[in-house]
Amino acid sequence: MKQAISIRKRKELGKKLSSVFENDMKSVPVGLRKIMANDLVTAFDSRLCVLNQAQSNLGFLVITDGEVQVETV
Repeated sequence: MKQAISIRKRKELGKKLSSVFENDMKSVPVGLRKIMANDLVTAFDSRLCVLNQAQSNLGFLVITDGEVQVETV
């Protein structure tokens, strides 16, 4: 699957996520923290790809109050 986020941006996002959850993951080994941050970035990237694909194939997305609707043009 094509990535929506560049490698450099993935690393930056991973570092930011690690810093956000630093207090919550103090007891988790460093290696596992990196894996968890990478998993979060990968999940985010996958969702961006799906949304971009839906938008290009079907028209445009309308996002309101946590609800996503696809409307065709």
